[in-house]
Amino acid sequence: MTDVLRRGRASLAFSFFAQGAAFALLVTRIPAIQDRYGVSDALLPAFLAAVPILAGVGSVTTEQLVKRIRPSRLLRWSQPVVLLALLGVGAGDRLVELAVALGAFGLAVGALDASMNMLGVSLQRTYGRSIMLGFHATYSLGGIVGASLAWVGAHWHLSLFVSYLPVVLVLLPAAFVGSRWYVDGGAASGLEADADVDASVDAEAGKRQGESGALVFRLLLPLCLVMTFAYIGDSTVSNWSAKYLQDVLGSSEQLATVPYNVYMVMTLVGRAVGDFGVRRFGAVAVVRLGAVVAALGFAVVAVAPGAWVGMLGFTLLGLGLCVLVPQTFAAAGRLFPGASDAAIARLNIFNYVGFLIGSPLVGALGDAWNYRGAMLVPMVLVLATLRYARSFAPEPDRYGDGHERPRTADVGRGSNGL
Repeated sequence: MTDVLRRGRASLAFSFFAQGAAFALLVTRIPAIQDRYGVSDALLPAFLAAVPILAGVGSVTTEQLVKRIRPSRLLRWSQPVVLLALLGVGAGDRLVELAVALGAFGLAVGALDASMNMLGVSLQRTYGRSIMLGFHATYSLGGIVGASLAWVGAHWHLSLFVSYLPVVLVLLPAAFVGSRWYVDGGAASGLEADADVDASVDAEAGKRQGESGALVFRLLLPLCLVMTFAYIGDSTVSNWSAKYLQDVLGSSEQLATVPYNVYMVMTLVGRAVGDFGVRRFGAVAVVRLGAVVAALGFAVVAVAPGAWVGMLGFTLLGLGLCVLVPQTFAAAGRLFPGASDAAIARLNIFNYVGFLIGSPLVGALGDAWNYRGAMLVPMVLVLATLRYARSFAPEPDRYGDGHERPRTADVGRGSNGL
């Protein structure tokens, strides 16, 4: 069983890595995509907004599908669709082809994000210790690799198809083969005693949670807000860091490309060590510290007298924001032990809500007021996370004694029916 879990953990980590690389390759080549398809500046926001909107639809659909299909199967088939859709973006030359490729990418990403985190949360429960930050660290690593490959493609003036094809040829078969070792949470391991206990826990939790939909959403709402705030902060950095450093802090165009890279590297560092912090100090303390450090980062950016001080602010943002999203997914799994897949699918929607809100919000405030002041808005929102920090506590008393899920996992052949 230990070997099965280790293989499952490694294969899921690679899935996170592949998704990080694919997403980075898409978003960092947006100017090239716009040029290839002749997308006007007026039409570009509609194309960009369509991806997270459709991803939200994919996440909602996944919530229903996992009632009949294991998350491992959804992940196994959604990841190739994402990679092929990325290749499709590079292969077409008409707007309708771009629309189809981005639509497929968005829908598949929603299913992929939801199912990846479902498996991550169930594996964390089986391990009995924090490992979610490690999965998201591999996502950050994939993002860094993807952004670096995108830079190479742009530097050597490679076409989108030529840039994307080698990556897809490597990642797609590797992810597909690795999917044989995904481990679904649950009690389908053939250990009958554990299965009976786990089924009774799930039935009781499902009955309790099904008594009132409003009650379930009220319990999940604090985590939904934290997820939204975190992604507002993240999208602020990804969309406005370069412009802010160049236009507000007076940096060169070349230096303006550095803050996001620094942010991504610090995100990787923070997540790589974050699990140890959770095990030592608890999720609540780590989330509170992350929120304070991120808010401090926004404050430093807002008052920075020059580019290098601004760079320090973006460094702090990477260290602070990096812990919020993984811990929010983990908290949802603890909060609804009998319905964690549904909770994670719903929570995942607010990932895209924050992404959609963040960039336009800062842009509108910057135009109407000033960009220094605009940076204070995500700072306040991130600080609001402190109010909801208690939602990240294990709180076994919420369910009463005996309601902790047993540490069992589906370790059948291939763990997903293969």
